[in-house]
Amino acid sequence: MSAHRLPATTADVGHTMSALKSKGVTMLAIGSVDDAGVSRVEGVPVERLVHLTREGLQVSRKLDGSAVDDSCGRRDGDLRLVPDLARLVPLSEQPGWAWAPADAFDLDGSRSGGCQRWFAATQVAAAEAAGLSVRMAFESEWSLVAPSSPSPSLNGTAMDEGRWAGADHDAATHPGQVGLGQVAEYGRELVATLGALGLRVQQFHPEHAPARLGLSVVGNGPLGAADDVVLLRDAVRQVSARHGRRASFAPIVEPGAPGCGARLRLSVHDADGSTLADGTRRYLMRPVGEAFLAGVLRELPALCALGAAHPASYLRLRPSQRAGAWQCWSRESREAALRLVGGVIGTGKRSTHAEVRSFDASGNPYLVVGGVLAAGLAGVREELRLPLDTCGDPGELSDHERAAAGILRLPTSLTETAEAFADSSVLAEAMGETLHGSVLAMRRADGKRYSDTMPDHLAALSRWRY
Repeated sequence: MSAHRLPATTADVGHTMSALKSKGVTMLAIGSVDDAGVSRVEGVPVERLVHLTREGLQVSRKLDGSAVDDSCGRRDGDLRLVPDLARLVPLSEQPGWAWAPADAFDLDGSRSGGCQRWFAATQVAAAEAAGLSVRMAFESEWSLVAPSSPSPSLNGTAMDEGRWAGADHDAATHPGQVGLGQVAEYGRELVATLGALGLRVQQFHPEHAPARLGLSVVGNGPLGAADDVVLLRDAVRQVSARHGRRASFAPIVEPGAPGCGARLRLSVHDADGSTLADGTRRYLMRPVGEAFLAGVLRELPALCALGAAHPASYLRLRPSQRAGAWQCWSRESREAALRLVGGVIGTGKRSTHAEVRSFDASGNPYLVVGGVLAAGLAGVREELRLPLDTCGDPGELSDHERAAAGILRLPTSLTETAEAFADSSVLAEAMGETLHGSVLAMRRADGKRYSDTMPDHLAALSRWRY
């Protein structure tokens, strides 16, 4: 793929501007996500669209290189953000505004080596060059709370607990009718809002914890899936605020309670159709599909640096919490980090897919989809095979039984996953020196800075960042 974006023609931009103005849109939110997984935005008047598509919006380089506490590893210099007009959409919850994701360029017009969205695009192109088409979607979970007065700060971090609001502790410990009844109108409005943004919802439901909700959308291309989840999270926050609630996508809101994940669903196709169905390998996988999943499984400890990027992620990533804490795969167990989900009768070839269960919303979605693609493609190139699959909860096995089955625990801290990330030649090569080095430096610094931090403080650090 070209390292430069050809500017949109004046006619194209003029048509876009006219269409936006006809819908009452006067402001454009140019979106990006930094290395710590935090969504960033720059607002500009729509009248500047021609300038933006040709010259970009000049911003500080720290915009995409921030750590979990907003400190920045890439301080010097500026970037130019160029909005992707193909993904521009009016924001139904913010009248007068539209949103478009941006790609980052250096001031000389070349692609920024630290552009996370460009990394994802290069891996999509690599998959296409290998004859593969991959579809992905993030399954979103969030906690819904009612705002309250902030508690005293803890080491400078406001401890705004809020009170649980999605349902009471007794009624919402499972996805039941009582829990749904308490958020029915909220859910209906949220699904309608997402539909107006072009996102098709598959299901909405209370999760297996008090005040925790879940939602899944129809799959998209990997780059589109990352754009989708950025839009989805903003819509959830806006609808929640309209209902007098506050939504948190943080990996853990309350230490000891089940956390919120951002599982990644994926399917892999070639010219003959799904590579995860209608084959001769285990569970009817074809060799290329098995190799792709084997590559992902191998790189999972390193991928956690991209998909479980906050120190608090490791309060969520615990055994026997359906969080995918074990480096193994399964066709049934939700405790395995990688799960193969078979299709139902009549749709098996179309609906069979895999899911990576270890990630949460602290992961930059562009880094996540790009990293998973890079890992899977490495598996295809090396013709990897999956080990034996796992049944049940590996946490209920003895250490000896897990060792015999080759089941390993995924990293238990950000420091541990940072070192796995450092050792991954697959991700280092795919991401390039600038992006890989920046992410590694951030994860090492955050892991060291918060290594002795108490769980309550870690939860507070992430509670309202995501």
